[in-house]
Formats: sequence, structure tokens, C-alpha cells
Amino acid sequence: MGLKDLKKQKWFHVLTNMYVLVLTAFVVWMLFFDTNSLLIHLELKKEIKKLEKQQEFLKEKITEDKIIIERLSDPEELEKFARERYYLKKKNEEIYLIEYEDSLRLKAKKKE
Repeated sequence: MGLKDLKKQKWFHVLTNMYVLVLTAFVVWMLFFDTNSLLIHLELKKEIKKLEKQQEFLKEKITEDKIIIERLSDPEELEKFARERYYLKKKNEEIYLIEYEDSLRLKAKKKE
């Protein structure tokens, strides 16, 4: 099959039409090379999904913190929280931190 036979084919005439060639070049340019290309849109969609997940996580944390703030409005709960979390104490009071053997092993493994 030579070049003359190829030129007689109907699909060859369609593919070599100037409008088809320009349209094909335009579509390829828009899909891959343009600043608003399909690849960039896909990356942006991934980024949006990631940010939406982060937003949901942060909303959950906010609700948890609001619950803690409500609990801490009670002076007894505030004192309990301060003692447990920050090891605060009253005057003339001593605090002893007791570490069990298995917790010491975990700390040593983390340092290695």
C-alpha cells in the first residue's frame, strides 16, 4: 500500500483536513500544556479533598475543645484538670510521679 493508495482512503482525508488538525492541536494544548490544563485541575481537586478532610478534623477538634471548656467552667473540674495535666499543686503539698517499669522501657525505646 503506497502513498497514493493511502491518500485515497476516506479516513486519511478526514484526518488531514485542516480543521481537524487545528482542533486536535487545540485539544492537546488545552488538556496538557495550558495553565488551566486537565492535569492541574486534577491536582487542585486532590488538594481540595485534602483540605476538606482537614477541615472536618479541625471541626471535630473544635467541638471537643468546646466540651472541655464547658467542663472547666466548674472549679473542681478545673482543679482536677490542672493537677492531672500540668502537675500543679496547692501550697504545702507534694506531688509524686510514679512511673511503672513498662513505661520506662517504652521511653528508652523511643530514644533509640
